[in-house]
Amino acid sequence: MAIDWVEARETAWRAGFESRPAHGHASFGEAIGSALAAPLRSASDLPAFPTSAVDGWAVAGPGPWTIDGEILAGSVPGPIDAGQAVKIATGAQVPAGCEGIIRLENAHVDGTAVSGETAREWREAGEEARAGEELLAEGTPITAPVVGLAAAAGYSSLDAYRRPLTSLVIFGDELLTSGVSREGRVRDSLGPMVPHLLDAAGGMATGTIGPVADTLDDHVEALRSALDSADVVCTTGGTMVGPVDHLHAALKAVDASYVLNTVSVRPGFPMLLARTPNGRFIAGLPGNPQSAVIAVVTIVAPLLAGLRGLPLPPLRETVLAEDVPGRGESTHLALVDPTGRRIAHHGSAMLRGLASAAGFALIAPGTAAKAGQRVPLVPVPGVSA
Repeated sequence: MAIDWVEARETAWRAGFESRPAHGHASFGEAIGSALAAPLRSASDLPAFPTSAVDGWAVAGPGPWTIDGEILAGSVPGPIDAGQAVKIATGAQVPAGCEGIIRLENAHVDGTAVSGETAREWREAGEEARAGEELLAEGTPITAPVVGLAAAAGYSSLDAYRRPLTSLVIFGDELLTSGVSREGRVRDSLGPMVPHLLDAAGGMATGTIGPVADTLDDHVEALRSALDSADVVCTTGGTMVGPVDHLHAALKAVDASYVLNTVSVRPGFPMLLARTPNGRFIAGLPGNPQSAVIAVVTIVAPLLAGLRGLPLPPLRETVLAEDVPGRGESTHLALVDPTGRRIAHHGSAMLRGLASAAGFALIAPGTAAKAGQRVPLVPVPGVSA
């Protein structure tokens, strides 16, 4: 029986979170997009020593001051005495004895003397953080600024949940990998697209297998090959029970059990999520391109978040610019542009509308939405701003 869309997201996320691998030290590149598995603490005072906030002159005692030397960033200065002025660069260590800094643009130089208004134009040692102080809590998403903070705090790696390895298996004799659709066969769009969606959702794509022939043996062989190197395998097509839909039988052959099997959503029907005995996941995406993307945002993105120790990705909001119909007892995910207007070319087999969309407006089961109504917006990994 198909489950509710909201429940499907939560189920997929929970399955990932409960199966997240043991954490460990990961390079910044491996950790970014994941979550801290332990609090980030400063390895030293930040700054580690007083640093100038401006280009100027470090001075001591009353002025005017006699110019005597220069301090560049990266050097260790000696102390200065009363009446002495030392030119100092932004970021350079402030010398002992310094009582003020004259900004370069406010300084008046007359031969070997300098005068001007002074101020405490420097950052004190430990002003941002003291050694051992908690900078970020466990579970914090690792973004580019988090990596920068970790580097400034003295680290070269992070205690983190690594990004899951993903693989894509394309099913279908009817698919072409080059040229235009012809002679009853269609150009595959999911093979070039889905790995980028998986990367944007926090995975690390390892490769694509296929198109795979429409036989059970070929399906089983492809699944086993993908599962050898990936934590999450996404498949395209075969989620129905037609004469050449072998995914369900292939799942049985690799001893996978269903986490969820079909979700009550349109477009996007049917999709599934299964787990192997060794804790690897198989996400079955429909063969229609837009439906496949909806399966990614419904089950794969939440699953990848859970595997990285992150919370369920939040939904955004949009204000609809026009009425949007419901889809009976199913959740309706309707493509809308940044103004909340429904996009044309929104059929499940179409990508033209998706290419310019802000995301999917969520219309709850048994309802329709009116212009001016605020509704949840489901973002597309790597697409929605």
